[in-house]
Amino acid sequence: MADNYLENQYEQYQARKAAWEKANKYGKKKTTTVNQTKPKQPFAASETDAKNKFVYRKLDAFTSGKSKGNPAACLFLNKDQQLTEEEMLSIAKDHKGFVSEVVYCSPLAENAYRLRYYSSECEVEFCGHGTIACMYNLVKSNKELQQVKEITIKTNKGDLAVYNELQSLDAVFITAPNPEYLEVKPSLADIAANLQAAVESIDQQHPVMLIDAGLRTLIVPIVDLDNILALHPDESKLKDFCLNNGIDIILVFTNDVVDKSNKIRTRVFAPKFGYLEDPATGSGNSAMGYYMLKNEMWNGQPVSIEQNGEKDLFNIVKLNTKDGKVLFGGNAVVKIDGEYHL
Repeated sequence: MADNYLENQYEQYQARKAAWEKANKYGKKKTTTVNQTKPKQPFAASETDAKNKFVYRKLDAFTSGKSKGNPAACLFLNKDQQLTEEEMLSIAKDHKGFVSEVVYCSPLAENAYRLRYYSSECEVEFCGHGTIACMYNLVKSNKELQQVKEITIKTNKGDLAVYNELQSLDAVFITAPNPEYLEVKPSLADIAANLQAAVESIDQQHPVMLIDAGLRTLIVPIVDLDNILALHPDESKLKDFCLNNGIDIILVFTNDVVDKSNKIRTRVFAPKFGYLEDPATGSGNSAMGYYMLKNEMWNGQPVSIEQNGEKDLFNIVKLNTKDGKVLFGGNAVVKIDGEYHL
């Protein structure tokens, strides 16, 4: 019995040995246990991260030919995103020297948006070129909005209408805020001195006026194109002058233009907001529109305005009227398209 036992054990050993040698020779398919639980993604975005990430575009408004237009940064918020006033000002401070204003656009309802504007210095009640940049891009990048003829925007200056003219004029038009005609406090000599201009360069055939059509705009007529292009005021002194006289921006204009198809040439100085000159201005030229209507210089039909301090590479701001109100219009070009992370 013992002998049979040993023989059986030996036969089993030989069988195991043969199986082992065969497995080594031909390869044995290994079996593995798969962990069905998916590992956590260590870099997955949290809900807080999503709310602090904004659609961001840097846009140049009122471009014409080779002109550079007027840059604005736009943050497009969704319905679940909010920014405090401190955060909006902080973002604008980060953009000092890069753009003059940052626009914050939030949806309110169907075809309605809330717009706020900040320079590196403070909140701005209304920003024309920023509104053009924001709304032109919003409409152009949204197929549904492209079919909408009128959009409402809520600003600190009230509810304004935006008219979609992309198909016919490649532009959007904004209703300017209702004008206020204010008292001009400084003398002609004081105005000339702070513009570092001779009194004789101010065209006294037209009045100096202070009109608020979004921003309190001091409008100063200049005799000709050479004199308007020669203006180089001191930013610090001009800022003090504006602050002391209740002025937001200064618009100088002349009827002397480079392109005779344009109505006037303008330049706009805005040291109160942290920069000397605004190269293309919706609110300032809207005030200019009301100035021309009041002084019977314009019949309210569509016109184009040359703006900036470069003789030939000027920007174009378009004006029109609807129901007695001035509309300003233009387009915008995307320069940077991405995200802003708070």
